Amino acid sequence: MTENENVNNQDDALKDTVNPDMENSQEPIDEQPKQEEAKEATNDNVSDKKSKRFKIRHAQEKALEEEKAKYAELNDKYLRLFSEFDNYRKRTAKEKLDLTVTASENVIKDILPVLDDFERALQNMEKNGNEADLQGVTLIFNKLKDTLKKKGLEEIEAMDAEFNTDEHEALTMIPAPEEDKKGKVLDVIQKGYKLNGKVIRFARVVVGN
Repeated sequence: MTENENVNNQDDALKDTVNPDMENSQEPIDEQPKQEEAKEATNDNVSDKKSKRFKIRHAQEKALEEEKAKYAELNDKYLRLFSEFDNYRKRTAKEKLDLTVTASENVIKDILPVLDDFERALQNMEKNGNEADLQGVTLIFNKLKDTLKKKGLEEIEAMDAEFNTDEHEALTMIPAPEEDKKGKVLDVIQKGYKLNGKVIRFARVVVGN
């Protein structure tokens, strides 16, 4: 074997020992960056999906809050409007009732002096002893009183009652004839009347002191 052949054989042996190692060591160097890139891409996709889901959920929650706020505002306006209308209805009904009562009150107040005159006329007839006229006028007077009573007119009880400033007007005070008469009505100068529970004329009285 010549020297040149020996050198070539050694080169071939060296190649056989070096090339497999180099090839095996080259494979992981080439594949590792690709795997890392794939992982990064996967992570990016997952992150994008999470970000999108978060944005959608956030937008939905925001829209829901806005709808709740609109509902609360409309409900508040409705309740206020309903309350105002209900107050208006009650106030209007009360004004109508007050107007009716006031109108009848004015008319009946004007009739009260006529009642007083009737009573005085009856007293005079009774003193004069004219029974026929007395009975006829008494019937008319009672009919008038019954009609007014149906309209809500009632006489204030005053004689021998405890003096009450809500119903009585003291014209004068005199010494009481008896101890138990003190503070009580001893005489009625003018009758008092109520209309539907409201005093429209105080009873003018004399009170024991």
